[in-house]
Amino acid sequence: MDNTIHYRGEHEYKTYTSEFKTEALGLISEQGYSVQEAASALGITTSLLYSWKQKAEEHANSTVNSDERTELLSLRKEVKQLRMEKEILKKASAFFAKEMK
Repeated sequence: MDNTIHYRGEHEYKTYTSEFKTEALGLISEQGYSVQEAASALGITTSLLYSWKQKAEEHANSTVNSDERTELLSLRKEVKQLRMEKEILKKASAFFAKEMK
């Protein structure tokens, strides 16, 4: 497991590999550890372990795969662009209608 320490300014923070996170969550789900016990055994905070657990649960409950998620983001971006263009055309149309009177 290649957990690394990074520095941002004077602050130090660690990053953990996905394997480490999976093993940590396995202590809870498969071996019956409480979050407090697992966090203590691994030397991490309970809030960190709770956030990993929540993200894992959200991912497990997601019915959208990564390709669909990518397409969804692309379509949302396109809809935003089209709405913006529609507003511009509305304003231009109102301007020219006003000019013709």
